[in-house]
Amino acid sequence: MGLSPFSAAAAARPARVRPFALWSRRADMMYFSRLKTTLVLAACVLGVLLSLPNLIAAPAGWLPWRTIHLGLDLRGGSYLLMEVDMAAVIKERLEGLADGSRRALDKAGVRPFSLQPQPADNRLLVKLPDPTKQDAALAALRELATTSGQGIGARPDLDFAAVPEGVTITLSPPALVEKANQAVQQSIEIVRRRIDETGVVDPQITRQGRNRIVVQLPGIEDPNRIKQLLGKTARMTFRLTDENANLSATNPPPGVEFLPLQDKPGQKIAVRKRVEVDGANLTDARAGQNGQTGEWVVNFTFDSLGTRRFADVSRAAVGHPFAIVLDDKVISAPVIREPITGGRGQISGSFTAASATDLSVLLRAGALPAPLTVVEERSVGPELGADAIRAGAIALAVGFVLVIVFMGVFYGLFGWMANLALVFNLILMTAILSLFEATLTLPGMAGILLTLGMAVDANILINERIREEVHNGRTSLNAMEVGFKRAFTTIIDSNATAFLAHVMLFFFGSGPVKGFAVTITVGIVTTMFTATMLARLLMVRWYATRRPQLLPV
Repeated sequence: MGLSPFSAAAAARPARVRPFALWSRRADMMYFSRLKTTLVLAACVLGVLLSLPNLIAAPAGWLPWRTIHLGLDLRGGSYLLMEVDMAAVIKERLEGLADGSRRALDKAGVRPFSLQPQPADNRLLVKLPDPTKQDAALAALRELATTSGQGIGARPDLDFAAVPEGVTITLSPPALVEKANQAVQQSIEIVRRRIDETGVVDPQITRQGRNRIVVQLPGIEDPNRIKQLLGKTARMTFRLTDENANLSATNPPPGVEFLPLQDKPGQKIAVRKRVEVDGANLTDARAGQNGQTGEWVVNFTFDSLGTRRFADVSRAAVGHPFAIVLDDKVISAPVIREPITGGRGQISGSFTAASATDLSVLLRAGALPAPLTVVEERSVGPELGADAIRAGAIALAVGFVLVIVFMGVFYGLFGWMANLALVFNLILMTAILSLFEATLTLPGMAGILLTLGMAVDANILINERIREEVHNGRTSLNAMEVGFKRAFTTIIDSNATAFLAHVMLFFFGSGPVKGFAVTITVGIVTTMFTATMLARLLMVRWYATRRPQLLPV
């Protein structure tokens, strides 16, 4: 069988293989496909674009212009340390327990009796003049207990005991601890809602100790309005009034209390303790103006449960006053003219635009489980923040310049490639922090500087490994391949352990510690990318273009 002229010519010619393809098949670490190259370059371009919002203003309002926010120590603002009044939590629990005990004893037919809350001892004393009814009272009151906890540790939240005066109901210590934790967590959530309604950018709200809350408000130099919003419990209830009560009496009748009017503190109204509709059933509250009188009012809307209860109460109480109570003060007590079945209502009073807006904010955010008192307050001026930014920027710039000079002097061309990767490391860190709208604090700036050192460590490992292989007599391509392989394992191990350590620091730390951990964690991710991908891509492309016999190390 013969060969055609074309086949013979083809067989005579040596096979043409692209130099880059030849060595890339032998060196996996040194091979970059077009797709991988495109992805690496696209990540760098995307990082530049996401970092731009920190340097220029948004050209259009509809653009998602995300930036890094400055923390309290850099921007200035207010710091509040607030404490949850646990005595009020215990008092409210005992009052609720007293109401439940009254209903339980009435249902069991145990009479007469009297109830005496004793907050100092965390207990309620049920006085029974007739000792023979003590067992019946205990049986009826035990129904009030609920089980806290699960499994072996589950136990009733109330302890009952027979005493000469009658029966005592004591709040168990585990139940008190659980109640305190719930109160603090609920307070943190409601404080966050209230502050978010005011438009403060990036507030920091964290728990401190057993019953304290730290509130940091960047950019707020006068926190008086915030303090007023946070200092109010804002528990709104709707109750019927007792029109037959004698307001001049020293003590109110059972089940009734004398509450002052908000606008007229000297005047009181007899209000029943039973809550007909709770403010927790509100779904919305907005400040507005009365169309007829022009006065400021607060319009509110109930959920389905609140709508049903409000309709039932208003239907049964037509022609009688219905008190709207906020933090033990009567805002107004209008007479119900007709059943209100639409689930909407209006609160009127001597409101201004600001007070009506504040009240609507409080109602939308919900009521605090207990009052908050300001334990410590301090303000950080913008001048101090500017000094901190200046000092941090100088430290970052000096450290960055020293690192660049070191890499350029000791590792030549490969050192300058590592410096370029280091620049993109900073850009990508900024891009990720901007994407999540993170808050930058002084510890965060320290984390950025530390990340530069970690990135340099990775590049030094790579260059030193390549230098060792060159000194051992390997060819240029082989030295780069083996150097990258040996350095890669070490870089992965060191960065993985650092990553896990800072993740734990984030979960178990608080405040500035979390900011430091976030910055370092993001820096580790970008360092892994720039050191093992971008720097390697630059070296590979340089080698494919120049094909040098000696490496510049």
